[in-house]
Amino acid sequence: MLSSLLQRFQEPETLRMAKLGRALRAQGVDVVDLSLGEPDFNTPDHIKKAAHEAIDADFSHYTPVPGILALREAVCEKLKRDNALEYHPDQIVVSTGAKQCIANLVLAVVDVGDEVVIPTPYWVTYSEIVKLAGGKPALVPTTLSSGFKITPEQLRQHLNEKTRLFMFSSPCNPTGAVYTKEELEALALVFHDFPNVYIMSDEIYEYIHFGKPHASIASINALKDRVVVINGLSKGYAMTGWRVGYMAASHEIAKACEKIQGQFTSATNAIAQKAAVAALLGDMRPTEMMRQAFAQRKEIMLSLLRTIPGVPCAEPDGAFYLFPDMQSYLGKKTPAGDHLTDATALCMYLLHEAHVSTVSGTAFGDSSCIRLSFANSTENIEKGMARIQAALEKLS
Repeated sequence: MLSSLLQRFQEPETLRMAKLGRALRAQGVDVVDLSLGEPDFNTPDHIKKAAHEAIDADFSHYTPVPGILALREAVCEKLKRDNALEYHPDQIVVSTGAKQCIANLVLAVVDVGDEVVIPTPYWVTYSEIVKLAGGKPALVPTTLSSGFKITPEQLRQHLNEKTRLFMFSSPCNPTGAVYTKEELEALALVFHDFPNVYIMSDEIYEYIHFGKPHASIASINALKDRVVVINGLSKGYAMTGWRVGYMAASHEIAKACEKIQGQFTSATNAIAQKAAVAALLGDMRPTEMMRQAFAQRKEIMLSLLRTIPGVPCAEPDGAFYLFPDMQSYLGKKTPAGDHLTDATALCMYLLHEAHVSTVSGTAFGDSSCIRLSFANSTENIEKGMARIQAALEKLS
């Protein structure tokens, strides 16, 4: 008999849709993937060179659990350079991707029965890691009209003596919402009245922004010791498969997360750590080139989406997703006679009818929306959006 732990949480919807798309491709179907949050660019050459050099130098042994000192120093340099944040290397923990950083944090601070406040829409894994730890997600709905951002009034209504952690991302996956410094300062005034609440700031999409500059809530001095900054190399440096993420936190939290990680994976891949040093301290022009490409693709996908009637969508200020409201198509009937009861049913229809892989907003806490990724070529974006429009026109 398997553990009851498996009943607490669900498989990530993003990975499930990717798996279904791969299964169709294996059957010879031409599937356009607008589901995965992965840059379609290759890792820049100077980063790959650093990895080759590490291999040739036989840098192939265990490293300290929180990461090699050179990488933790590089993270500190990056945070000072880009975010005006001062951290010591002892406050940095490097993990096998930002997802492990988040899991380490939740396991370190959340006890059974503790509440964790999460604005919706949110990245699919937040709530499931909280459930895995025995905590209770307290989901706070945001709307298109509010820019998919939580207000100070909403935050105050949902914080209480049971709240242990607040989890959010900016830029946000899946909506692309970006909190301004002024909006973060307004939230900070609320957190001031709840000193026992930690704040997790997921900044993995920091370098992918379209106008509004990135601001970290850790820059608000009164909160810094309670904020845990989560970041990584996957999105900004096209290093998804290298699996390198990091957190910056108080000494207490960093040590707790190091202790937990020591029992799960120990240290991150040694070669990947050397590559990460080169990424953080090296040439940022490839990152800027990718950002510009994403900005162009965003405009293309938005313009194509706007030709589909009845699909409101906020223009994202960051990340590489659109999160359109598909409510006007829910409840309609497919050519096969099936009713599209929710966004999940719509995504399955688009996969099998249009051969386009998307992700249901239900997984992110909003059952009327779907997530479309523009981390794909212009050709595939145009092909995928044309197929989606044709499939929607078949509904009655």
